[in-house]
Order: sequence, then structure tokens, then C-alpha cells
Amino acid sequence: MRKTCFTVIALLLPAVAFAQAGDRRNFQMPPDAGRTLPSKSATRGNPCASYGAGFVKVEGTDTCVKLGGAVSVGAGMSSGREA
Repeated sequence: MRKTCFTVIALLLPAVAFAQAGDRRNFQMPPDAGRTLPSKSATRGNPCASYGAGFVKVEGTDTCVKLGGAVSVGAGMSSGREA
């Protein structure tokens, strides 16, 4: 059993070392860091403005949506006695 374990370890060590040596990329700066994103044209009006404030158009469709939400918290207490 020991011979089998040592054989497996001896075969895997060079593979691990080779895999680590081939993965020497610079993760500090993304490859597209110098490019700027195209800005949306300010001359285009909001076609969904007629629905009200906050509505935006879904890209590639004629659909207008408005996302919203609410949070509420409730609490209660009971003394355990009946009046």
C-alpha cells in the first residue's frame, strides 16, 4: 500500500509543478483596462418618460420597466396574561 501511495505522489508532483509554472498571469490589471466603455448618447430622449419618473427601456425591446421595492418591520409583545 505504501509503495502505491509513493508511486502516485511521485507521478503527481511533476504534473503539479508544471501546472503552476504555466499559470504565471498578471491578475492585478485586467487585459482591457486601457479601453473606455462607450457612453450612451445624451441626445436620445427617454422613450419611457411618458410613463413617469424612473421608467427605463429594456435594451433590445420596446418594453419600459420600473423597479422598486419596500421594506417593513413589525414587532409585537404579549404579557401572557388575560385581562
